[in-house]
Amino acid sequence: MIRSGEKAYAFVKASGIIGKSFISRRITALNPINRLSELDQLVFGSEARELPERELLSDLERRLSGRGVDAIGSVLKSFKNPPVLFLLLLRVYEYSDLKTALALIAEGEVSSRPAFTPLGSFGTVNFSAWPDPKAMLEQTDLQFILAYLDQNKYPAAPVKPGDDNPGEVSLETALDRDYYTKLWTSLTLLKKKDRIAAEKIIAEEIALRNCAWVLRLRRYYGMKSEEVKQHLVFIEKNNKLCEDALAALEYSMDDYGEWEKWKRLRFLNPAFGHWQADPRYFQNAASEYLYHMALHWFRTSLSYVDKVFCFIKLKQFEEDLLTSCTEGLGMGMSCKDVLVALELVS
Repeated sequence: MIRSGEKAYAFVKASGIIGKSFISRRITALNPINRLSELDQLVFGSEARELPERELLSDLERRLSGRGVDAIGSVLKSFKNPPVLFLLLLRVYEYSDLKTALALIAEGEVSSRPAFTPLGSFGTVNFSAWPDPKAMLEQTDLQFILAYLDQNKYPAAPVKPGDDNPGEVSLETALDRDYYTKLWTSLTLLKKKDRIAAEKIIAEEIALRNCAWVLRLRRYYGMKSEEVKQHLVFIEKNNKLCEDALAALEYSMDDYGEWEKWKRLRFLNPAFGHWQADPRYFQNAASEYLYHMALHWFRTSLSYVDKVFCFIKLKQFEEDLLTSCTEGLGMGMSCKDVLVALELVS
């Protein structure tokens, strides 16, 4: 049971943080930034570091991640027992870091420990034990991965719920399925009135994630339909979250006319010149859409729980945006160039 006072206090704290974040109108504050040191100063103020631009790039990316986690964690500490949904939203960093860790171990690149995002008491994976997967994952809800690592093969997962012939999928897909299944299940632990926005946004996120994977795997890897299906996130009893992705398997990647009847047409790159479906354009458009959904519900929801959910999504969007700006500056672009490319400013 979440106490009313906890929900109200968490929302007040979240509102204060959002007011100082680079979202909505404050995104335009990034327009004049042309150097990494300027971005560091804007975001971190007196805590900005005097480092050469080359060193500052990776250092700034690490601090941006830590900044987002710290902000989210400070709000979650408003609850004696934070909702499982909120804990999972924070643990998305853990899943991402685990994918990186396992990939490096598989490739034998263990001479230097990668940087992991510290989650403090909210974390479950023992990254300090890297590169020992067993020590990292034992006694966690992710230790199911160990059985497959011991057999030196990828985990098997069904192409679709109820399929009697499972096909092998990558560890990345297995972890995505595990994460989103837990995320979807965690919604049922909340009262219906407290999960209206969260349910809508998570459903759209999963559906769009599946569509993006269809485009990526077809465009960059030339995968056939049955291969692509093995990488989709299927949620038991909710196959609708895969419908748009499965439909996208039927259309030519080079014929815009075939896509005009697709439900997700609005996220595709416009039909100019020699058209090809662009997975990066789709991903950027989908991210912007989910950001606006979270912003809308943060402002209009009547539930403090939904508002805190939206706060977490907004902070993660901000982190992604600032990281994109950091990478752009590292390649000689300006922040405004990045914002224009993401269609956040004109």
